[in-house]
Amino acid sequence: MKVACGVLALALVTVTPLLQALGRRLLSMASGPRDPRDVPADPGDPADPGDPGDPYVPGSLCAAFVTCPNETVAKELARAMVERRLAACVNVLPHVTSIYEWKGKVEEDSEVLLMIKTRSSRIPALAEFVRAAHPYEVAEVVAVPVAQGNPPYLRWVRDSVPP
Repeated sequence: MKVACGVLALALVTVTPLLQALGRRLLSMASGPRDPRDVPADPGDPADPGDPGDPYVPGSLCAAFVTCPNETVAKELARAMVERRLAACVNVLPHVTSIYEWKGKVEEDSEVLLMIKTRSSRIPALAEFVRAAHPYEVAEVVAVPVAQGNPPYLRWVRDSVPP
């Protein structure tokens, strides 16, 4: 039976920095102004979407990644995650090529990647759900903490997924 790449510790050590960078880009996380004229709003400005009384705690949210054998399985898992409130949003990214070692042999498969936005505290429940519902013998569930991002979006993720 096929297995998702990322299950080997060596692969995780190599892949984690790449996933962190991918997560920051795909989540539209802004680490600073893109243009020198785009300065952040004044913290006391009522038009500022940030809420100083409800600051984001770095790492309290995460982007999790799960690979699936096809789009049908990916969409079924994604919908179930959102319906069960394990995730605020799941992006389905088709046509991912995975190269990995499984049972002593190097494999190459076309897969579909799920990028899941959720609370870090929900990763154990998410991983349990994936293990129960996923067709792979060993399903990939890798989570990367979100250090920062668009405050209204982070609030929405937090409000969409119970602790």
